[in-house]
Amino acid sequence: MRHYEIVFIVHPDQSEQVPAMIERYRTMVTGPGGRIHRLEDWGRRQLAYPIQKVHKAHYVLMNIECGAATLTELEHAYKFNDAVLRHLIVAMDEAVVTPSPMMKEEKARSLTGRDGDRGDRGDRGERGERGERGERAEKPAAEAPAPQAAAPAQS
Repeated sequence: MRHYEIVFIVHPDQSEQVPAMIERYRTMVTGPGGRIHRLEDWGRRQLAYPIQKVHKAHYVLMNIECGAATLTELEHAYKFNDAVLRHLIVAMDEAVVTPSPMMKEEKARSLTGRDGDRGDRGDRGERGERGERGERAEKPAAEAPAPQAAAPAQS
């Protein structure tokens, strides 16, 4: 059996069905004797470019070990599932079990308490009302350049 890394993205309207989809794909892999070495649900993320007028999608990463028949079955399932916008299957030399850079980033973000949402603007400090800031210094009016005298016409 060979090792593969699979990433698939799901339409955001179908995000509720992602756990069921993962379970279906998991049984497809493990049923005939395959193994799942790493399974990460990255959640909804911004797409680099719109796909079918969709700007966000639900990402899932799987590192699996399976046979050719199982891989063909999986690819067929991705291709004919309307909820799956894109999928990528890459053959790997060995099983990858360490967390992906995306999960390391998520873990670091959760430990620092910053989730990327800056809606509250808490990191900027107190600004107060506009009147409490003090008056701005008046800028000197830019002086217009003196008009150039026209050179006398020579005859």
